[in-house]
Amino acid sequence: MTEADVRDDTPAARLAAIGARIARAERIAHRPAGSVTLVAVSKTFPAEDVEALIACGQRVFGENRVQEAKAKFPALRERHADLELHLIGPLQSNKAREAVALFDVIHTVDREKIAVALAEEIAKSGRRPQLLIQVNTGEEPQKAGVPPREAVAFAARCRDVLALPVVGLMCIPPADEPPGPHFALLQKLAGEAGLSQLSMGMSSDFETAVEFGATHVRVGSALFGSRPYPAG
Repeated sequence: MTEADVRDDTPAARLAAIGARIARAERIAHRPAGSVTLVAVSKTFPAEDVEALIACGQRVFGENRVQEAKAKFPALRERHADLELHLIGPLQSNKAREAVALFDVIHTVDREKIAVALAEEIAKSGRRPQLLIQVNTGEEPQKAGVPPREAVAFAARCRDVLALPVVGLMCIPPADEPPGPHFALLQKLAGEAGLSQLSMGMSSDFETAVEFGATHVRVGSALFGSRPYPAG
């Protein structure tokens, strides 16, 4: 590895490279500059790695698990009050109280039980994180999410009956299929539901997601490098 390669593999360089790719994708799609929010997916990475990106100007982060975020982010927020924290992993109903207290945006409302639990906690606390409904665009049995045929009605119920602050939809396309058709489907469903935000696209496909209207792209490994998964 050359000295240039080492310099290019810094948090600042990685963040700048992803930012440039998002900006280029916005231009190609004839979208306004800055219309896409980069969610830096910090799951499994320690607080010092998050601090390194904060020092470069990144303020929006995504975590998969409530407990990991609870252990990591309160101290970070004491030092950086302008951080925005997104839950992008599955939510259990018994974690709804902690999720409402901790997160600014929850991307993974995927069933009635979760919607009801969130409604109860929002009513109790008065805190109203923005919510996105996860849609299982590939209808994969092992994956969470509302079936596409139910997404519009579920969104309406969440907003009109449960009074939830639902602002958009989220999806994770099947790993073995081209993502474009899934992003197009999510964009169509959001239009039918009257929702403006689309959380779609990860490190391998976020430029395609921007083409189909993503407002939030969730990028982890391209920013942080290989994940330090625990052994075993």
